[in-house]
Amino acid sequence: MTVDEKYMLRALELAELGRSDVSPNPMVGCVIVYQGRIIGEGYHQNYGGPHAEPNAVNQVKDQELLKEAIVYVTLEPCAHFGKTPPCASLLAEKQVKKVVIAAVDSNPLVGGKGIDILREAGVDVVTGVLEKEARIQNKRFFTAIEKKRPYVILKWAQTQDGFVARANYDSKWISNAYSRQLVHQWRSEEDAIMVGTKTAHFDDPKLNVRDWQGKDPLRIVLDKQLTLDNNLHLFDQSIPTICYNLIKDETLENLVYVKLQRNFDISAILEDLHKRKVQSIIIEGGSYLLQKFVQSELWDEARVFTGQSKFESGIAAPKLKQHPHEKHDIMGDQLAIYKRVN
Repeated sequence: MTVDEKYMLRALELAELGRSDVSPNPMVGCVIVYQGRIIGEGYHQNYGGPHAEPNAVNQVKDQELLKEAIVYVTLEPCAHFGKTPPCASLLAEKQVKKVVIAAVDSNPLVGGKGIDILREAGVDVVTGVLEKEARIQNKRFFTAIEKKRPYVILKWAQTQDGFVARANYDSKWISNAYSRQLVHQWRSEEDAIMVGTKTAHFDDPKLNVRDWQGKDPLRIVLDKQLTLDNNLHLFDQSIPTICYNLIKDETLENLVYVKLQRNFDISAILEDLHKRKVQSIIIEGGSYLLQKFVQSELWDEARVFTGQSKFESGIAAPKLKQHPHEKHDIMGDQLAIYKRVN
């Protein structure tokens, strides 16, 4: 590992601390080094708050040291006025000696402009240090910018013999308590969560975060003909919720009905969510909805639990052609994680 990689790895660790709190902004970490010693660290802590670079700069007690310092940042410093001033301009004004960047920003508002500001100010700029790791960390942000849709995670639990529910749609409980707690952690890390009509009807899910600390995701339900009972948890208006349908547009407190122009148009739903700045979404079922995402190739990752029970008959689990990217044992449950190759 090179010296640059060592400090960039620390910057990536710092960036991770902003997970769940910065969306739709990316996670960013920053480390400032003077003569082999870290003199400032920072990360983007919450959406609308100061970015990683000013947080790190403000940690430096002797600001004169910045003129001989190297700044390590996981994403190209921004070049535009948003909720905060441009970070590239701040580093240029401080006359830092060198800036090492992991990944160049794909956002057209930045996209090389931050680097230009730094170089025009005489700052030495290096890019591409741990770029792969930085892009993976911000895969939701890069998907939203480059594909104009949220990062889509498919999630389901299946039995040993490949069923997600019995014939009467009963599915409790295929996975164990440890797996279910992990799912609640995942919910806290993503912007939104979606279920189809039958899952909403038969399971009456709350789709909130209970067995973990963190924010509740935006709830999304598909109900084409608005046949679902308004007494379901999804319509209790306790959490922001969107109901996609073919009947009406209507906005209530914490509940929005969005009329689709075409029947079951997944791409239109993702396009609408992108406009609403939703960068990531978990699809939790049912099997029909999950399979539609698979067939449309509009997914990025699948997380599949296989429990220890067998149903012998029932509703079949979705089918993936890929081999698992990772496998984990969750106290007896088997978790397979798949990545779709574009």
